[in-house]
Amino acid sequence: MSRIVMFVFNDCTTDARVLREAGSLVEAGHQVTIMARPRDVASTAVERERRDGFEIVRIPLPQGWKRWYVLGRYPWRARGWIRFRYAYDAKRGPKGWAEAVAVTPVALAWIGWMLVRAPFYLAFRAARGGRARPGGDTLDWLTRWQYSIVGWARAAAAAAPEADAYHGHDLSGLPGAVAAAARHGRTAPGTRPALVYDSHEIYVESGRIAKLPGWLRRFLARRERGWVDRVDALVTVNQSLAEDLGRRYRPRRVVVVRNCPARWEPPEPRPDLLRAAAGIPAGHPVALYHGGFSAHRGMEELAEAILQPGMEQVHAVFLGYGSERASLDRRAADPRYGGRLHVLDAVPPHELPPWVASADVGVMPIQRSTLNHYLSTPNKLFESLAAGVPVVVSDFPEMHRIVLTDPDAPLGATCDPADPADVARAIRSILDLPPDQLADLHRRCLRAAHERYNWETEVARLTGLYRDLVGDGGR
Repeated sequence: MSRIVMFVFNDCTTDARVLREAGSLVEAGHQVTIMARPRDVASTAVERERRDGFEIVRIPLPQGWKRWYVLGRYPWRARGWIRFRYAYDAKRGPKGWAEAVAVTPVALAWIGWMLVRAPFYLAFRAARGGRARPGGDTLDWLTRWQYSIVGWARAAAAAAPEADAYHGHDLSGLPGAVAAAARHGRTAPGTRPALVYDSHEIYVESGRIAKLPGWLRRFLARRERGWVDRVDALVTVNQSLAEDLGRRYRPRRVVVVRNCPARWEPPEPRPDLLRAAAGIPAGHPVALYHGGFSAHRGMEELAEAILQPGMEQVHAVFLGYGSERASLDRRAADPRYGGRLHVLDAVPPHELPPWVASADVGVMPIQRSTLNHYLSTPNKLFESLAAGVPVVVSDFPEMHRIVLTDPDAPLGATCDPADPADVARAIRSILDLPPDQLADLHRRCLRAAHERYNWETEVARLTGLYRDLVGDGGR
């Protein structure tokens, strides 16, 4: 039995891709361990969990660097410690006085640094209207990358068992896999562990990272290129990302494994969980956004779309979690929406299909804020099709290809995601279909999912890769 160790820089409780891959590799006869981080980022204890035949080992994040980093950037925060130390020593008599004298040079140095640092800090804040800190987010991000992410990777690699293959998820997990492969590399010729990079996105073009200064993104790209040079295969989530990453880093082998759920058959009659949970009257159409509540995902555009002419009966439901939850709650309370905007808590991944099947249309007007978004195929696209729910998607290459050029196409409609009126038009183009055409659209979506967009089809490429790399019985 071959052993595979995965590295992922999250707590791996709801990461559907990582959990699906691990479970499928176990079913294929491999022994799998996932090295993750704790649910509580301040935890200092190693956590272990057994799930679906594999083990998740959660390694604490390094903590010691934070105190010195914070006090270096904000030395005035040491005032309380200095006062406490002198008050404590003063009560201890001659021995304490001697220790107070000994620590005085450190205190004076810290006071001097505070006097130097404070004017620059205040001037910078004043110049930016009080909105930014000296160094901005760049220094914070770079420090976190080096000491938290890379530091965790080293600790996770040290704790990882010897294996036939090490599998790093995203650029935050790849350093751990590389370090473990080097640490546990075997000495006999031809028996080194295999190394796999599972790039869920173009990391240097994603989220906040895409907004970092060019020099820092180039630094990360160089690190990524150096690590990719060592891997035996790069796994990613769609053909556009495979082509882009292939041009950037020229890996030895690229394998596409899309983020599709397992085949699922919606019950008849269809579930009505969303209307029941949100209190939506029967007969009122539901446009569903589900997944992460984060910026540039088109949530604002969907909210504005239900205010467009012809959308008076449509309810928008947001099912998920994330940093934009409070903003969505405020919108839901806005009288402009007339109680037609609803925010519901996320449900566990294994409970998701009937909730999605409760919608009339799945809406994902992702914004073209980064190259990563432009080339994406979000999980919610395949989850909607798996439930037989037609979709409205941004008119971007991969989503366009699936929705409008699939053998069963159209599977929904595309839209200009930045234009709420066009989002509304695309939603109406589905909801306004005659009943027989709408029923046929639902059937085509489900057929496409059953025949092409399902985990059973996708995982064959992953298990085939590992069969080539480590065989069925290890190296």
